[in-house]
Order: sequence, then structure tokens, then C-alpha cells
Amino acid sequence: MKLIFEKSVNGRSCTILPKCDVKQTCLDEDLERQSSLDLPQLGESDISRHYTELCKNVYGVNDGFYPLGSCTMKYNPRIDEQIASMPAFTDIHPLAPEASTEGCREVLDLAGKYLCEITGMDDMTFQPAAGAHGEFTGVLLIKQYHKARGDEKRTKIIVPDSAHGTNPATAAMCGFQVVNISSSEDGCVDLDALKAALGEDTAGLMLTNPNTLGIFDENILEITRLVHEAGGLCYYDGANLNAVMGIVRPGDMGFDCIHLNLHKTFATPHGGGGPGAGAVGCKAFLKDYLPSSAIMGSKGIQVRSFSGNFLVVVKALTYILTLGREGIPEAARNAVLNANYLMKRLEGTFEPAFERICMHEFVLGLGRFKEQTGVSALDVAKSLIDRGIHPPTMYFPLIVHEALMFEPTETESMETLDHVADVLRELYELAHKDPEYMKGAPHNAQIGRPDEVQAARNPILRWKADD
Repeated sequence: MKLIFEKSVNGRSCTILPKCDVKQTCLDEDLERQSSLDLPQLGESDISRHYTELCKNVYGVNDGFYPLGSCTMKYNPRIDEQIASMPAFTDIHPLAPEASTEGCREVLDLAGKYLCEITGMDDMTFQPAAGAHGEFTGVLLIKQYHKARGDEKRTKIIVPDSAHGTNPATAAMCGFQVVNISSSEDGCVDLDALKAALGEDTAGLMLTNPNTLGIFDENILEITRLVHEAGGLCYYDGANLNAVMGIVRPGDMGFDCIHLNLHKTFATPHGGGGPGAGAVGCKAFLKDYLPSSAIMGSKGIQVRSFSGNFLVVVKALTYILTLGREGIPEAARNAVLNANYLMKRLEGTFEPAFERICMHEFVLGLGRFKEQTGVSALDVAKSLIDRGIHPPTMYFPLIVHEALMFEPTETESMETLDHVADVLRELYELAHKDPEYMKGAPHNAQIGRPDEVQAARNPILRWKADD
């Protein structure tokens, strides 16, 4: 489809402004623009049709199966949106008098209380704007802790090779040296590699459990014990909490601080649907290093303006209150059930990277499949688009060759999972019969397969008018 700039017709408009009823004040001439704004000029019907066409070409959780691994693309309940749209929340000003923000403070207090209970932490901040921002804040807690104790020789953060890519990036941004450790044959942390990496210069360990392979590390208590004995702290990447919420708590695993992707586990919009929130929790001994919120009446440091993305917290709290003490662990169990059900339905076709019960997600390793057929994981993902299914996460984690990572989430029905399994089985057979057809996929999408190397090296990021 054409860009809105390409649909522009000179002189066309849809806005009729009333005559200005206040005194006009003009800027000094040297402050005024010397050329007109290059904005598209369209009629109201043109604009309406343009955005309707865009809407039809966008794929979201309301359109169909969206199995992006490690992203938890679950359905967002409408009640969350309704509560967060209440004028009492949307119309509040962050600098309003304390007496008029008591309800908002109660929302933050209550959300913090419940999330601390779910994670096993003692305090919580909602300032970080998203998951990676939460990571940054959490690792800063570790840095401040060691600095306050005068233990500034601790300059290294240990990160497993199965970690989210943001983990080593976050540690580096906080000024730490990243020490990468390998996984063992079962996909979990190699204890010998961990022991070899630990020392007096260890500041901490960044880990998610279940990990990005969808595996719960049964040695987690030993892992956190070893790090603590070495004088380091343990940071929990809470992006994968969907499999364990209400069942096991990171704080009980031995973790000292955590970030939560409220826009994942706690069903607030994700992936273009709205802002995120990377709530950060910690144990009591790290409480004094948490960023403070102006609306909560404190004067501490801040990593973002005011209280972060407040309306996202409203949605998350609504989700927690709707599910309640019984519904939260039930959602986690169903997420694990759905992932294992889909993986089981694929037996005899694509091979899982690890032949064992998974948690909320699983990874297929298509290395041998590609050798047999010439069809890559990318070809399979593109072929799913032709069948109305959003592709899973591709080529991650990096330790699995030709990886496809599926996370069905608890909101998918058995009928949907059966359909997806049937489609994947069809693609498995097609790859053996007509691999060239799959290599050209997608055939029915809005655009075909782009030249990804060219796009990466010479990206076109903005529209430019013809000279």
C-alpha cells in the first residue's frame, strides 16, 4: 500500500478551524520557520480509508495465534482496558496535590504488595518504562550495593549463554564486564563453568528461570548459593514469570532483585499495543537503593519521570485482582500445559532442541531438518505467514542451531493448538516434497520476502519527498 505522504494532494484538507477568539502573539521573525511543514494533505475520507487499510494489514493477538517465544503474547482482557480508561485515572496530573492522588497511590501500593507476594520480594518500584529499563535499574541496585560497602573490586556480571540478549547489554551499560558461561547438555547452567567464573571480582549473576529454552533449572538453589558464597548478588530476569507465577517465587529461589515485564505476564498491551512497564522488586537489604516516586511522597533518585507508565500498572493490578489467588497459578499451569501439548502434537516431525517436559515455551532445533530438505527455520516461519499464523521467535536462543521458539500462552484453546500443529505437520511434509516453494514464502502476504542483508546495511527509515 502507499504511504500517507504518497496519497497527499496539494491543497486538500479536512480541517475547518473557527476564528481565533484570543489575542494572537507572533514569535520573533528569527524564531519562525523559513519553510512550510511538509505534511500530507488529505480529505477526511482519504485519512479514514488509509488507517482502515493499515488496520487490516496489522497482525495482533486479536487476529490469531501469536507464539513469539519469550514474549508472552497472551490475550489482553478488555476489563483491564476499561478500568485503566476511567477518567479518575486518565485525567490525574502527576503534579496534582497529594490529597487528590490518594487513589493513584493506593493503586501503586496495592500492585506493589501483590507483586512482592508473587515474586517473594520485599519492595517494588514501577518507574522503569519497560523490561530492559527494568534490567538496567535492577543491575544498578547491585552496583550501588557493592559501592556502598566499599567493595568496588566487584566488576564482573555472569550471564549464561541462554540468556536474553538484553542481559549482557544491560550489564555492559552499567559498567560491568560480562562473563559468559556455557550451558550443560541438559540446557541448564553448567555448574562447573559457574564455579570457574566466580571470584572476588563477581558482582552478580543475571539469570531467568525457566530459561529461554523453556527449561526450569533444577539446580537453582545451588546456583544462587554459590553466587552468594562468592559475595555476589543474584538478579532474576522476570520476563519468563508466566510459567511460575503463584507456584514458585524467585525470592525463594535465592534471588535478590527482579524485574517484571508487566506488559507480558500481567496482560497489559505488548508489541505496539501500548507502553510497557518494567517493575523492579528487591529484598529488604536493597530497598534503600530503589528509585523513588514523586507521587509516593519520597525524594529519592529517579530513572524515569514520576511513577513510570502508571496506566500500565492499573491494567496489571486489574488483571491480578480479576484472577485472584487461585486464578494466577491456574494461568501458569495452563501456559505450561499448552506448551507441552503443542510440543507433543509435533512428535515425529520437527525435533525439539531438548527432549524433556518444557515450561511455558519450547524450542525446535531444525538443524538436521535443514540438512535433509534445504528448508531453513526462516523458510518455515515465512510459510506460516501464508497460513495466517504469526511466526514464532526465530534463531533464538543462539545456542540452538536453526531455532524456532514457540510460546502458546494460556489464552489459546485446544482447537487453536490443534490447528497450528496440523499446519506445522503440513509444512514438514511440504518441505520434503516441494522445498523450493517454501524458500519463496510468503506468497500471499502484503509484501514478499525482503532482502534482509540489504535492509540491514542500507535501511530506509524515513520517507523523503521527491526533489
